[in-house]
Amino acid sequence: MFSSRLKWDLRPNSLSLVLEEKRRAGARILDLTESNPTKAGLDYPEHAILDPLIDPASLKYEPSPAGLSSAREAVARYYAERHAAVHPSQILLTASTSEAYSYLFKLLTDPGDEIVVPQPSYPLYDFLAGMELVNIRHYPLRYDGVWHIDFSALEGVITPKTKAMVVVNPNNPTGSFLKRGEADQLQHVAARRGLAILSDEVFSDYGFGDDPGRIRTLAGESPVLTFCMSGLSKVAALPQMKLGWIAASGPGHQAAQERLEWIADTYLSVATPVQVALPRILDASCGVREQVRNRTAANLKLLREQTAALPASILNFEGGWYAILRAPATRSEEQWVTSLLRDQDVLVQPGYFYDFESEAFLVLSLLTEPHTFREGVRRIVEAVLS
Repeated sequence: MFSSRLKWDLRPNSLSLVLEEKRRAGARILDLTESNPTKAGLDYPEHAILDPLIDPASLKYEPSPAGLSSAREAVARYYAERHAAVHPSQILLTASTSEAYSYLFKLLTDPGDEIVVPQPSYPLYDFLAGMELVNIRHYPLRYDGVWHIDFSALEGVITPKTKAMVVVNPNNPTGSFLKRGEADQLQHVAARRGLAILSDEVFSDYGFGDDPGRIRTLAGESPVLTFCMSGLSKVAALPQMKLGWIAASGPGHQAAQERLEWIADTYLSVATPVQVALPRILDASCGVREQVRNRTAANLKLLREQTAALPASILNFEGGWYAILRAPATRSEEQWVTSLLRDQDVLVQPGYFYDFESEAFLVLSLLTEPHTFREGVRRIVEAVLS
């Protein structure tokens, strides 16, 4: 009866079952997976965000497939502030980065074609690709004290059906930025194999420290067809505003933009009020981003201090909202996360959620409120030492 697109296993995993059991029992869970910024205790400039949403201009409907010109100009200024030259005509608004992926898969692929994505990374691609009847192939990120793309393995997963390569910059959850040499090599592979590059840059404003070798964005001039994605979910820590964007560049981007507008015109999904408000929301978002940076830096400092003497280690990372703790191999990854939840009331994510190739890795959100994070880390330390 139902489409083969929906062939996912909907049964709850073991961690979900333990979590449900604990909540039924009334346990107070220390959730170190919290990545919803609106639940993280941030201080939002309410009037600066909400007042533009009642602008009378929102009462006029202009069904522009690419988005209102004023909103696209605001996104172009966002890139200009990051030293990337992007014209408003290169920008198309979407309701989210997920929708941006779906548009790009529609643009670039036919059913049965392939997209290559990094591993480990956020476990969303299989679902998004499955909805478009596209197949996913993984290329590995390797860790030898720093994360880097395994280009030999990347070349090995590309087939005649491959249409695009995804890069997440910085990656989620590894927090690794694309480096200049990697970007050059990635573009060389794309040019030689006739592929587009999809650059997911939602966390690009959240780097730890400065490194001139990092690539903050691939937006702007590009030797290959490139689509950069971001949006208010992370840029302004406002996922509920439902506004993202695609910035197209490189050879053929005008033709791609025309076709993207045809796709977007089928849905017209971005609400007018948030488009009207976008310039002022972006202007007001600087303080929120600074709060996120301060929060993640403080939680990271605490995590490093509390785990320094443990038979465990924090993997090096450069940005984003997550930290990865390598736990002792005395237990499997699943045993670690379920025992922390069952015995310590601490919820963390296992590395296998993100397709880590080995064990045991615990993924913690650095966005967690400080008092919860501090107590949760204390209990993790206690469990490791026991």
